[in-house]
Amino acid sequence: MAKIIAICGKICSGKTYYAQSLKDKENAVILSCDELTNDLFDNNLGDSHDEMSERIRAYFYKKSAELVRIGCNVILDWGFWKRADRDNLRNFCKRNDISCEWHYVKVNDKTWLKNIDERNNRIINGDGGSDYYLDDGLMIKLQSLWEEPDEKEIDILYTR
Repeated sequence: MAKIIAICGKICSGKTYYAQSLKDKENAVILSCDELTNDLFDNNLGDSHDEMSERIRAYFYKKSAELVRIGCNVILDWGFWKRADRDNLRNFCKRNDISCEWHYVKVNDKTWLKNIDERNNRIINGDGGSDYYLDDGLMIKLQSLWEEPDEKEIDILYTR
C-alpha cells in the first residue's frame, strides 16, 4: 500500500538530501515547496512568501492523496517545523485513510552551522539551486518557528 513519507527537520538539516536518498528506495515522488517556489518564482516572493507557501502545501496535500490512491509513494519535503503542521498532516491522512510515515532528520549544532555556511556560499557563488540565502534576520524568524518533535511523533530518526 502506498504511503506519504513526511520529512521533518529544521532548515539546513539535510532534509532534501535525505529525501533524495529515499526516493529510489521507496519508489516515490518528492513534493518540495522550495523546489516549486524556485522554479516558478525564483525564490522572489518577498512578503507573499508565507501565504504562497501555505497555498503550495495545500495543493501538495491534494496531489499527494491522488498519488497515493494510484499506488505511488509520496515524500513531502518541507520540514514540518511546527507541531501544528505535523498535526495537520496527521489529520489530513486520517481523514483520507492514508498511511503516513514520519522521518526526522536531526542534526547536531556543529553540522548545522557548517551546512548553513556551505549553503550561503553556494548561493553567493551562483550554485544555490532552489536554496535561498539565510541571513541573520531570516534565521531568527525560522528558529522561532522550529518546534522539535518528540519521539512519539516520529517513526524513523535519521541523525546527521
